[in-house]
Amino acid sequence: MPGRLTELWRYPVKSMLGEALRDATVDGRGVAGDRRLAVLDHDTGRVGSAKRPRRWSALLGVRATGDAPDRVRLTLPDGTVLDHPDAGLDAALSRLLGREVTLTDAVPADALLDRADPDAVLAEGADADVPVTGNPLAGAAPPGSLVDFAPVHLVTTASLDALGLPREAVPRYRPNLVVATDTRGFVENDWVGRELRVGAEVVLRVLAPTPRCAVPILAHGPLPRAPQALRRPVERNRVVPLPGLGPQPCVGAYAVVVRGGRVAVGDRVEPA
Repeated sequence: MPGRLTELWRYPVKSMLGEALRDATVDGRGVAGDRRLAVLDHDTGRVGSAKRPRRWSALLGVRATGDAPDRVRLTLPDGTVLDHPDAGLDAALSRLLGREVTLTDAVPADALLDRADPDAVLAEGADADVPVTGNPLAGAAPPGSLVDFAPVHLVTTASLDALGLPREAVPRYRPNLVVATDTRGFVENDWVGRELRVGAEVVLRVLAPTPRCAVPILAHGPLPRAPQALRRPVERNRVVPLPGLGPQPCVGAYAVVVRGGRVAVGDRVEPA
């Protein structure tokens, strides 16, 4: 299954748009600067996530760049640019989201995020009031991490092809690594339990297929809403990602870092 790393992404703030990189350091927490900040809701104490689109989809209209938490720049939908930390940043985000929020790297250890039922969102629309569940963060990541589950998320071009989606759809699935491979189908499903070497230094161990929420169907900055980005995984790749879960629409895979180092676009990806 040799392949090549064709895209490398970092999302400094959880559920905001990120940035494409040419190279980066990867350690036990994932790509350096990835998901180091999150919006915290003052009323509920929960982490803001577009997984509950009716409340938080506006986060996907904000672009975050830089090495969080030390240097992050946010570009709001109206073009306003604010740096973190900035005295006016929380107020600007609160106005945008219609809720009092704080941008922080210190999320409580027991904090949850709300995940809307993806089938209900598909059936009723992203603005509908649908059932949600409270999910803990970072079940397979170091303490203090703000990732959904594991430090690294990867997607292959084979999966995008199997979904009939163009390469421009990559940001909808919010991967860190995009791997080009000649293999056909949802190949990440078969990588579970295997180790992958990326470039000369980094080794990852694949844990599970990535279950998809409502996020892929939402507008991502200039990308319009796209229900097919979730409907096609529902139809074509419902699998059980982890023991105890039922079949879920999956695209991509979660991984932990066995050995850190530098990676760069163009690096070879192969079994370790």
